[in-house]
Amino acid sequence: MSRISKRMAVALTIAGSDSGGGAGIQADLKTFASLGVHGASAITCITAQNPKRVLGIQSCRPEIVRRQIEAVLSELPPSAVKTGMLYSTEIIRVVAAFFRRRKHPPLVVDPVMMASSGSRLLKPSAIESLMSELIPHAALVTPNLAEAEVLAGREPTSVEDMRLAAKEIHRRFGCAALVKGGHLRNSREAADVFFDGRDEWLLTAPFIKGVSTHGTGCTYSAAITGYLALGCGLIQAVSRAKEYISQAIAQSKAAAGQLVLNNFRRVRH
Repeated sequence: MSRISKRMAVALTIAGSDSGGGAGIQADLKTFASLGVHGASAITCITAQNPKRVLGIQSCRPEIVRRQIEAVLSELPPSAVKTGMLYSTEIIRVVAAFFRRRKHPPLVVDPVMMASSGSRLLKPSAIESLMSELIPHAALVTPNLAEAEVLAGREPTSVEDMRLAAKEIHRRFGCAALVKGGHLRNSREAADVFFDGRDEWLLTAPFIKGVSTHGTGCTYSAAITGYLALGCGLIQAVSRAKEYISQAIAQSKAAAGQLVLNNFRRVRH
């Protein structure tokens, strides 16, 4: 038997489990796999949900979250890490401790606060901990418009507002920001604004009419993380991930009558 010598990049996702398979850990791992990246995970919460609603949430104990991360780091050191649903102050503090006390790979924080169905996925009491204890350690934070309002203190209602919000987030937290405008009203394009303190980029893609899918934010941030794990620089990873999520939406499939993102196409690099 010949020795297996081909190596795969490793990416770690720290997030909640979506029983419907469209968001959270499930979306992240499918995205990593489609990019040819080995996905490791630390589950923070178990959710009972489907594309239409969240029926229940059970958070994991902070200790088991810590041990999952330790287990991965000890044998499968990732080249990039992302966080998704963290839910509580206690879990955020456990995660932040790993990035505070050691040299770490690039961290992408998807500041998940609400499900697309409207259910709260981050306790109000945990918002301050997310902002003060975790985001300052990130290479990139990826808020949608509602999350950008919380992080920047202003509601983005235009692309110009998104530019200001991205700059304010960078000023407050010292990390790059990708403000996602997929739900921007009266816009003909899905526009996102990236700012890292020096470079500013406007990324656009046509809206796909008649397609409303679950898990786009998770998939987008997972694609960025996957490309970082493959060795891309931050701007290149964001640009490629924008193309990835745009194609995943455009090529959505029906699963039991529900539209789901197409994460099953192999992406060539």
